[in-house]
Amino acid sequence: MLKTVSVLALTFMMAATASAGHHGDKKDIVDTAASNKDFSTLVAAVKAAGLVDALKADGPLTVFAPTNAAFAKLPAGTVESLLKPENKDKLVQILTYHVVAGNVMAADVVKLKSATTLEGSDVTVSVSDAGVKINNANVVATDIKTSNGVIHVIDTVILP
Repeated sequence: MLKTVSVLALTFMMAATASAGHHGDKKDIVDTAASNKDFSTLVAAVKAAGLVDALKADGPLTVFAPTNAAFAKLPAGTVESLLKPENKDKLVQILTYHVVAGNVMAADVVKLKSATTLEGSDVTVSVSDAGVKINNANVVATDIKTSNGVIHVIDTVILP
């Protein structure tokens, strides 16, 4: 498991680094996630929820980004159901629960006990020898800088 997490983190960081432009410009949150196949479910959900423009805005925003494997942990049929147009409001609620206003780097996250999400509810932040958790999700990669914020990768979809 740790090896898989390390490979995932390295792959994502390499993709984020490779996305930097010739003048040091970085891709925004959406383009950075879209450039990594491990976030195809998240990107599809962001599109279905109509949140692409919001996550491409100036920000800064901090996104706790679940991987495809995180979405796969949900009960069978959940993702497919959430992607339906009639469930857009619920999908928006879930996705905005993964976003915090501001540029919250890993060094800042570990000092927090909670953070208020764009959905309006707080997530719990806990730090232990085992690592950092956002609610019940483990943070598996941190500080992936984008032009409009930062992405921290998590291994579980968190629900409000």
